[in-house]
Amino acid sequence: MGESITEATILKWVKKPGDSIKQDESVLEIATDKVDSEVPSQVSGVLVKQLFNEGDVVQVGKVVAIIETEGGAVNTSAKTEVAVTKTDAPKIETRSAVAATNTASKTEVAADRFYSPLVLNIARQEGISMSELESLPSTGAGGRVSKKDILEHVERRKNAPVVATPVQEVAQAAVKQDVQPVAAKSYSGNVEIIEMDRMRRLIADNMVKSKATSAHVTSFVESDVTPLVIWRNKVKDKFKERYNTNITFTPLFIEAIVRALKDFPLVNSSIDGTNILVRKDINIGMATALPSGNLIVPVIKNADQLNLAGIAKQVNDLANRARSGKLKPEDIEGATYTVSNVGTFGNVMGTPIIMQPQVAIMATGAIRKKPVVIETPEGDTIGIRSMMFLSHSYDHRIVDGALGGSFVKRVSDYLESFDVNREI
Repeated sequence: MGESITEATILKWVKKPGDSIKQDESVLEIATDKVDSEVPSQVSGVLVKQLFNEGDVVQVGKVVAIIETEGGAVNTSAKTEVAVTKTDAPKIETRSAVAATNTASKTEVAADRFYSPLVLNIARQEGISMSELESLPSTGAGGRVSKKDILEHVERRKNAPVVATPVQEVAQAAVKQDVQPVAAKSYSGNVEIIEMDRMRRLIADNMVKSKATSAHVTSFVESDVTPLVIWRNKVKDKFKERYNTNITFTPLFIEAIVRALKDFPLVNSSIDGTNILVRKDINIGMATALPSGNLIVPVIKNADQLNLAGIAKQVNDLANRARSGKLKPEDIEGATYTVSNVGTFGNVMGTPIIMQPQVAIMATGAIRKKPVVIETPEGDTIGIRSMMFLSHSYDHRIVDGALGGSFVKRVSDYLESFDVNREI
């Protein structure tokens, strides 16, 4: 699920126990603090068991379901364990398993140890978990757990003091919390109470943590983007015909930001304790508003290796998939710098909050026609120009005012010097 993801919430089981599953067909839908996504099956088979319920929060690496594939004998049937793994995308891990002779009640076992049906039946009857079974000493042939081994363990359990397992402790704590009354809050006046959804709570937590982590400073520059506007209006139809994608202002802003990041590589970094990690890859996060009112930040990977058409395709694809809920976990990982186009909502400027662990973020304001003073060799004159504000928030722990201000000015310089005769 990506290096920063430690847990996921099961939103929905697409398949139920007993359902047939085809390869690449979705088994369940999960949610992380980054994105909602589907977990597909890498094999065809039958869903044998769900190990967690909808709404459960599961740690990365935990097995969440068992899929039985065809071709296995009763005692050596091949099973597939569906797991949320810490990789670029959800994976499905396969391993050998031994099924009990009673097919109505199957017990999962580890690949590195064989258990006879008799041992499995005793374990099931005595409520011995698989982790407990795997810890037993084994004196049987080939290092197997024998009937004698498990019966001696059962006897020891009976004589040992009862110790609550972590699961029992959690359950007991939950029961204790449930029976304690919670004081209802009262609000004066005519108030509608709306409970935050999961994504909004995560956004709130992340923003507060970012403000508490980084020393935020924001610099502003007003930029004359008249050449940019003229060029886009001139080529947008031809651009769409040639590349089958729209050319908006966002790809043009990103192109200028990428050029400035090459000039000021320290802005493309992060902090680890007292170490500054200068990122060699330039991955641009693109803040995108969702229909729900929430915000998500898909990432254009290696933006410095893309031409303008490539950036435009990435921008449109990621934005469309974000709004339709079809982003994959890898689509929102690895950003080294973020841009937020607040001008989309008619805002002229903003003070964006840094996306951790990055050290800077830029907000691009609305482009508005304004009367401005134009300096010419023949003297100053007043003209109508397309103007916009760039707002650059940066972490003052490593980005000082000189660097932060020079960076946003360099972005403005690239936008203002845009070639109106540029070929598409």
